[in-house]
Amino acid sequence: MHIYTKKGDDGTTGLFYGGRVWKDDLAPEAYGSVDEAVAVLASVRSLATGSLAERILRLQRDLFVVAAELATAPENRHKLEDGISRVTTAMVDQLENWIDAVVEEIGQPTEFIVPGEAPLPAALDLARAIVRRAERRCVTYARTGGLDGSAVIQYLNRLADYLYTLVRATESEWQPSRTE
Repeated sequence: MHIYTKKGDDGTTGLFYGGRVWKDDLAPEAYGSVDEAVAVLASVRSLATGSLAERILRLQRDLFVVAAELATAPENRHKLEDGISRVTTAMVDQLENWIDAVVEEIGQPTEFIVPGEAPLPAALDLARAIVRRAERRCVTYARTGGLDGSAVIQYLNRLADYLYTLVRATESEWQPSRTE
């Protein structure tokens, strides 16, 4: 078996549970952006340690669920399993819990922090920006009816918020004292 099938040589791609669409169709644009988020989170995870690295791995796996839902034609989504290949509100709730925990630890923002003092928060900020792009691509797809009844946009919105809190938490570890 070869990694290449040559089926995409005509500019189309296959969807889960059947069907083919153009590679620049709204669904592949959406799940392609999610794929970019998974890739940049790989860079984040390579810089992280301990529980943060484990959490980033979980986010990557959750994004595979997001991508699976996006890579399935709306008429076939009933075949997907919640939490395995379909985004659930429980996944969104988990992100909210993680956001609340980070905010409880570091507090609400009191000033604008410019990321870039260290590689980890810089990579997290890049991930946040890419997740926001994926969210925008999903909104475009949703406006055509492609995500009716889906929690994908809500999940991506919350994920970007969570990554923002992680940027703040990790960047603040590198900031000089503001009492000077």
